[in-house]
Amino acid sequence: MGILLLIPILFPILAGIPVFWIHNSKTRRIYVSVIVVINALMVYGFAFLPDTSLTVWTITDNLAIKFQMDGISRFFSCLIASIWALVTFYAYEYIQHEGAEERYLAVYTMTFGIMMGLSYTANMMTLYMFYELMTFITVPLVIHSRTREAIMAGLKYLGFSVFGAGLALIGFFFLHSFCGPDITFAAGGILDPTKVAGNEGAVLAAYFVMMIGFGCKAGMLPLQAWLPTAHPVAPAPASAVLSGLITKGGVLAIIRITYYMVGVDLLRGTWVQYTLMILAMCTVFIGSMLAYKEKLLKKRLAYSSVSQVSYVLFGLFLMTPTGFLGALLQIVFHAIAKNILFLSAGSIIYMTHKTRVDELRGIGKQMPIVMWCFTFASLSLIGIPPASGFFSKWFLATGAITPDFGALGYVGAATLMVSALLTAGYLLPVIKDAFFPGKDFDYPKLKKKEPSVLMTVPLIILSTAVIGLGMFPNGLVLAIENICGALM
Repeated sequence: MGILLLIPILFPILAGIPVFWIHNSKTRRIYVSVIVVINALMVYGFAFLPDTSLTVWTITDNLAIKFQMDGISRFFSCLIASIWALVTFYAYEYIQHEGAEERYLAVYTMTFGIMMGLSYTANMMTLYMFYELMTFITVPLVIHSRTREAIMAGLKYLGFSVFGAGLALIGFFFLHSFCGPDITFAAGGILDPTKVAGNEGAVLAAYFVMMIGFGCKAGMLPLQAWLPTAHPVAPAPASAVLSGLITKGGVLAIIRITYYMVGVDLLRGTWVQYTLMILAMCTVFIGSMLAYKEKLLKKRLAYSSVSQVSYVLFGLFLMTPTGFLGALLQIVFHAIAKNILFLSAGSIIYMTHKTRVDELRGIGKQMPIVMWCFTFASLSLIGIPPASGFFSKWFLATGAITPDFGALGYVGAATLMVSALLTAGYLLPVIKDAFFPGKDFDYPKLKKKEPSVLMTVPLIILSTAVIGLGMFPNGLVLAIENICGALM
């Protein structure tokens, strides 16, 4: 049964290659749609399989390419498949306007397979391999326009990502010698206590280096600078998945190393845990401050991602059931909301060529559907009920305020609250000016400029999800609690 795990990985990678040479637009769109939808349906179907694993290639006794299906695999693969399919349909018209549609859709389709491989990884070697593949295959999405600015941003993205992965590899080389005979990720960790005994300090240092390395992709200090550079120059559909999903590749790696390789019992109460919590808090605050000051819409959203993804990291580094629950909820809610915001920004740029926040007065009268979707996503990021983001932030704050963390927990909760206020400060004025531009605004010049159905329907579906999950979160909470139950 484990052989089935290869299908959602290889199918879009291999089927995406011919897209480079399909020059008829209609044929290309039908072909890509069939690939993406079928693959998404397979991902959903395979999520019902019992826990299973597949060893593809054994290199040495303790180095192998191996995949597995477990709770985290199901969680990430289903989330990625759901959003990937919706953004695919949005991208058709937008990328036709950008040009080089064959190249974009081919790379985009193949990236879907790489993301499934990352979701299904069963050991550190496989994780590292697909993590690097994720970086290399997404560079063409960043530099799609081929402008000097885009190429420089792509090189920066590549440089930071490779450097971060290199740090993670150094840590892997060191920790590998402390693993037991079975190197497959397992709840609670796979380090051999007898080997770790007496070497705890070195193990913690190696783990810390790995967290800094993988934290690069997640936008955590000190390797976050690529994110606000790459997002504004990439096409809007690419920015959406980069912010909403690709950054979660770093988060997935952090989950696997923290909870499935090293184990939280070794990490709780150490200098590493507190240092990483502080780094996450600093990233949350600094990202929000920079977003508050930024005038370019897409760059403001990019800085917002720096902040919002570190909410996830903060919850993970709490290493408690409540913190873990809040972190995984934030992964889902941020992925949905940030895709809405970037796709909304893309629709505005596509229809009006406006890129600055101060140019958006009255845009809610021209593009009401787009701006209502933007509004729902903004409420979620701020944490205002009934939008879904309220619940993740609630669990993160309550998870921090425990006697185990003392004053640091209260500072963390306060940081989240201040960041929420800053988020309101950089998103609500956009909404206010869009719908209520003032008495002096020249209303007669306004013309409706809603995008096409292909661009609008994905926004409506995602916006329905962001409100629906806020009103009925119990199913998702229960699923995450089941994952958490196996870990802590």
